[in-house]
Amino acid sequence: MYRQTLTQLAADLRARRVSSVELVRAFLARIEASQRDLNAFVTVTAEQALAQAEAADRALAAGRGGALEGVPFGHKDLFCTAGVRTTCGSRMLKQFISPYDATVVSRLKAAGAVMLGKLNMDEFAMGSSNETSYFGPVRNPWNRALVPGGSSGGSAAAVAARLLPAATATDTGGSIRQPAAFCGVTGIKPTYGRVSRYGMIAFASSLDQAGVIAASAEDAARVLREMAGFDPRDSTSVDAPVPDYLAELDQPLAGLKIGVLKEFFDTGLDAAYERCVREALAVFERLGASVREVSLPNIPLSVPVYYVVAPAECSSNLARYDGVRFGHRCAEAHDLEDLYKRSRSEGFGAEVKRRIMTGTYVLSAGYYDAYYLKAQRVRRLIAADFARAFGEVDLLMGPTTPTPAFELGAKVADPITMYLNDIYTIGANLAGLPAMSVPCGFAAGLPAGLQIIGPHFAEARLLNAAHRYQRETDWHLRIPEAYA
Repeated sequence: MYRQTLTQLAADLRARRVSSVELVRAFLARIEASQRDLNAFVTVTAEQALAQAEAADRALAAGRGGALEGVPFGHKDLFCTAGVRTTCGSRMLKQFISPYDATVVSRLKAAGAVMLGKLNMDEFAMGSSNETSYFGPVRNPWNRALVPGGSSGGSAAAVAARLLPAATATDTGGSIRQPAAFCGVTGIKPTYGRVSRYGMIAFASSLDQAGVIAASAEDAARVLREMAGFDPRDSTSVDAPVPDYLAELDQPLAGLKIGVLKEFFDTGLDAAYERCVREALAVFERLGASVREVSLPNIPLSVPVYYVVAPAECSSNLARYDGVRFGHRCAEAHDLEDLYKRSRSEGFGAEVKRRIMTGTYVLSAGYYDAYYLKAQRVRRLIAADFARAFGEVDLLMGPTTPTPAFELGAKVADPITMYLNDIYTIGANLAGLPAMSVPCGFAAGLPAGLQIIGPHFAEARLLNAAHRYQRETDWHLRIPEAYA
């Protein structure tokens, strides 16, 4: 059963060829067997999942139920879940139990998805390797000595190892696409504002966006259709109709204009990885698309811009964790200042502290104009580059990351090198564009990812292109040998 895609499982459930309880028990057994090796979960909700599965089976037997009725699912551990702890991978929220569901959680629950647990992540979504989690690093199922990518590494590793057919994830600077590429699965970040951020614990509010990681583009389309839509509780939510992503998957690609991002094929790109991407582009040409080179001259500035804007926003957002209202509180504080200092010192990890301090610095008097405002101006230039490119082509493509997955611990001591790992993904976040990563081969035995970027609200076009590519290839169906 675990080899089947979410789409196949949903069809089997609807046809009563398998029960939700059977599926949930099978996936829970795989989770239990893999947890020591992968550490993909922070919390497993077995009892609750079985109760939800029993309810789903009753609904299906009565001819009712939502589009995902009875399908096992997992949530990245920064989506609030009523009655289940939401840790954000941090000691600060180690025991926090939310009194309400995030909009993404409630919508998937309404569609019938059965939550098996909360997935491990970089602390407060700050990281590119899933090594900053208070609960320990997640490991890559293709090689457990390697990172799975971050911050949604738990989601990507769990889907790659077929512990789940799909999972929620978030992307602030590449945190869906990069781990999807490292783990050989499909991940999509929608347009900023397409999916509600209500109940999603914030890192950088103008960049964060919820999305999905699944085995295939078809599965991602099925889940995103249920997640997306306007939410009046989120001030950044866009009130625009959501198309039926499934209905447009099989559109032919004849006449599609693809721009290959010149700046992504630089000296930092691994040669074997580049071959995988070039071969994927050739598939699109065989399907009738035209391919031409496109330049985004300001895109090399995306990393320094991001690491001014994102820390500034994180410094503001994380100020609420002060040991007073919720979260970790130090023992025996001498006074209010001591409470603040020790609660935050004990509750936050090194990477979170580094970004808070960076953000506080760039927002401080005398530096706000020099750093933060200048970064926002360059951000507009990057967005303008994308807008010009989409005046000439329908989609942009290139590698998702410069290299395949790297070893655990290899870049922890050098944060600048770690930050540069997101060089190909950050631009889409700065411009608020939809983007996804799909498996496109193996470089030195490790998965490689093709990144596809579209204009605002072009998720259907991205999913269509990815689906047609996956009909011609089977990279997305490969399962790590240890979990096959």
